[in-house]
Amino acid sequence: MPDAYADHQTDTPPAGEYPLAAYTTLRLGGPAGTVTTAVHADEAVATVRNSSGKVLVLAGGSNVVIGDAGFPGEVLLLRNRGVEVAGEDATSVLVRVEAGEPWDGFVQQAVDNGWSGVECLSGIPGSAGATPIQNVGAYGQEVAHTIEAVRAYDRVADEIRTMTPAECGFGYRSSVFKHSDRYLVLGVDFRLAKSADSAPIRYAELARDLGASAGDRVPMQQARDTVLKLRAGKGMVLDPEDRDTWSVGSFFTNPVVAAEFFASIPGEVPHWPAADGTVKIPAAWLIERSGFPKGFAGDGVAISTKHTLALTNRGGGTTEALLDLARTIRAGVRDRFGVDLHPEPVLINCEM
Repeated sequence: MPDAYADHQTDTPPAGEYPLAAYTTLRLGGPAGTVTTAVHADEAVATVRNSSGKVLVLAGGSNVVIGDAGFPGEVLLLRNRGVEVAGEDATSVLVRVEAGEPWDGFVQQAVDNGWSGVECLSGIPGSAGATPIQNVGAYGQEVAHTIEAVRAYDRVADEIRTMTPAECGFGYRSSVFKHSDRYLVLGVDFRLAKSADSAPIRYAELARDLGASAGDRVPMQQARDTVLKLRAGKGMVLDPEDRDTWSVGSFFTNPVVAAEFFASIPGEVPHWPAADGTVKIPAAWLIERSGFPKGFAGDGVAISTKHTLALTNRGGGTTEALLDLARTIRAGVRDRFGVDLHPEPVLINCEM
């Protein structure tokens, strides 16, 4: 079976020969009906346009949970790659990135070239095209801060559109692309600052490890190295030898609740302000205090030993076992705090 962490090959495997586990960081998921690999955007568009049914698009496979029965339709492996400067001025550069470009490789390229704005998103697995779908964010940055446009194929209008951030509908780990098959993301334009230093540091844990204060700027490579170290310590940097990284990263989003409801939760609860007067609570804190510590195990699956938000395949697990563990955690948090947790990854041919 191909290694899900290796650089994906561009040839197309025969239908049904490999389970989709081979193309996901969880290493879970049953077989596909058919599989097509696209190394150019026009090939991807043609595949979707000519398909008689739904098409499951996979690139890095890092934010998807696929059912044990697999996906009976057509699976498109998106492998179009490329990074180019599409424009620049005295202070910024517009960088056009193809959807199949590995995300962390692009981040390193940005740091090397003095393009500031995505350095704190280092170490996130997956492809560039996946980042606007869930508005990827970490350590005080999210891609919505720097995305100027998303190029996407609109299945309804049968045309390629260049969509503005407003049209993308970015929210907390969401966008118009998530949970909808109308759009196929083909590429993303990022507006990045010309600077050898990072964007202002906004995340307390990162600032502490950098020996900096909130709002400080540090050399970009230092910011990247520190983020990579922090992520690795939580099992959030892919490592084929480390089962804690056989995951989709954070399985649950941090819940956002009304201020009145938050005030009714007894005790000292860590939190930070969210939009429109709401309050965001760390899901990891809720999980741990509901009786689910790091390493809490199910049948062949477990909470990561390094990070409470990561649900991991320990080898020999199944998607259903992983979802059973997620359901148990969700029910425990609901019983303890009255808060509902919601999954961050996209669920394919399975449900919680």
